[in-house]
Amino acid sequence: MSKAARSFIALVIVAAVGAAWIGSRRQPLLAYPAALLTLGAVYLLGYHVGKRRWIRRLAQRRGRPARDPVVDGFHRLYYDSMVFAQTSWLGTPALKCPLDLWVYQEIIQELRPDVIVETGTASGGSAHFLAAICDLVGHGEIVTVDIEENPSRPQHPMITYLRGSSTDEAILNQVRQRVRGRGRVLVILDSDHHKAYVLAELAAYSQFVTPDSYLIVEDTNLGHPVRPDFGPGPMEAVGEFLAERRDFSRDRSREKFFLTFNPGGYLRRLP
Repeated sequence: MSKAARSFIALVIVAAVGAAWIGSRRQPLLAYPAALLTLGAVYLLGYHVGKRRWIRRLAQRRGRPARDPVVDGFHRLYYDSMVFAQTSWLGTPALKCPLDLWVYQEIIQELRPDVIVETGTASGGSAHFLAAICDLVGHGEIVTVDIEENPSRPQHPMITYLRGSSTDEAILNQVRQRVRGRGRVLVILDSDHHKAYVLAELAAYSQFVTPDSYLIVEDTNLGHPVRPDFGPGPMEAVGEFLAERRDFSRDRSREKFFLTFNPGGYLRRLP
């Protein structure tokens, strides 16, 4: 229990004792304000104890990420340390929060997607991680897109690298051919993080996501709570996308580890 909560409890006890003493002295006019003081103290205690819970509920109703000062503080500490830039998978850089990668593993095990489409390959560490999990469950393949060529990327029989802009029609046609007729498709967007580009990707890649699967928009933490000077980015793009699309909804259960680089970015396609 926090120091503030203990202080509130002490105030309640003192007020209750005071009210009892006043009543015993037969001073009813003073008993009323004492009783009001007691009720006020109880109210403040209840408010303090339940504050975080109600903040989370209200945030979920409004479709916004719940903001907890403790979580946000650690989030900023973790992000500003740039330790995520030193994260690797089997020797290949994977610029992700490990807790999100763990959630990806859970989603793959649960859904067994036939194809995972990733935009923003970078060094290929995340694609290699996803392929390794698919290999372990014995199902799936990775199609990953980036504008840059990188011959040092890891090779894996379940990975297909595509070079080009993720919103270019030629690339979209190749992705379309890869996912055509496949039972379940999962999409992860992690390329240009400016709002206009993310919106373009959402419009283009949402068509590939099958019902009950996910469209994951990464780095919605930009501006929420890290890098407040970033400007409109993935979070704002997701908000605008969901305002127009009723076939997707945020899945907050995927944020169960509190720290995620994708707050409000796990979008599940409704059946």
